[in-house]
Amino acid sequence: MEQGLVFLAAALMIGLGALGTAIGFGLLGGRLLEGTARQPELGPMLQGKMFLIAGLLDAVPMIGVGLGLYLMFAA
Repeated sequence: MEQGLVFLAAALMIGLGALGTAIGFGLLGGRLLEGTARQPELGPMLQGKMFLIAGLLDAVPMIGVGLGLYLMFAA
């Protein structure tokens, strides 16, 4: 029973982390399109900043995957 709860916790960590990241990427892309539509000359600068934030945003589920795998294999 305890092992099943550990697998459930790991699956929730990975799944909710992926869901939050997907929502974040959607909001980020929408704001990039809005900003570029308002001021097209700032498009390259906004795109560079978007890729920086996307990389940081993508780190969160990777930490969740690492912790989930640790829970599954160490516990």
